[in-house]
Amino acid sequence: MRLPLFPLQSIFFPGEKIPLHIFEPRYLQLIYDCKNEAISFGIPVYLNQLMPFGVEVVLEEIVKLYSTGEMDIICRAKKVIKIVAFEKNMGDKLYSGGVVTIIEDIRDGEIEIKRRVVNKIQVLYQLMGIPSVQTLAEEFDSFTLAHKIGLSKSQEYKLLQISIESDRLRFIETHLDELIVVLKEVNRTKETIKFNGHFKNLDPLKFDDFKF
Repeated sequence: MRLPLFPLQSIFFPGEKIPLHIFEPRYLQLIYDCKNEAISFGIPVYLNQLMPFGVEVVLEEIVKLYSTGEMDIICRAKKVIKIVAFEKNMGDKLYSGGVVTIIEDIRDGEIEIKRRVVNKIQVLYQLMGIPSVQTLAEEFDSFTLAHKIGLSKSQEYKLLQISIESDRLRFIETHLDELIVVLKEVNRTKETIKFNGHFKNLDPLKFDDFKF
């Protein structure tokens, strides 16, 4: 399929609500086209360069129009896409576009690994001293967790490319295991440093009977 494209230095996931402030003329034109023609557009990831993967999004609401012509909007991410061909200008439009493929999302996540992931998130939040929200394993998929578990942008981009839910959950579980180990060591080090900062009553060593 052919889509208008709006590259951003952010990574979004299917189902995510995306608030955007639009001010460039090319993207103002894009949003009005989406509103008037009921078309979707793509947000490919831009990390130092244009990356092939991103998400297809739909315009949900124009929240505010400014006297300058700028606007605040809400979009919803739908599906993961991959750019096959890129056009700097889409026909006579100011904005770019391209041919994209929709990446099939295979939802095969089993409840056992979901429960493990939920438990490890609770451990992670406890170690960080962050209040955690109780989440039932049945109520989430991996994409809903992506921004909440300390992934770097490169890790989020890698997660976006994984089309099988069970593989995404394993990716997240491995990340959580590694992060928990690091945080436990950091907390142990903090306690050691705090303990060493206190005055201690230590018995002096006696060398009265010590001989070479």
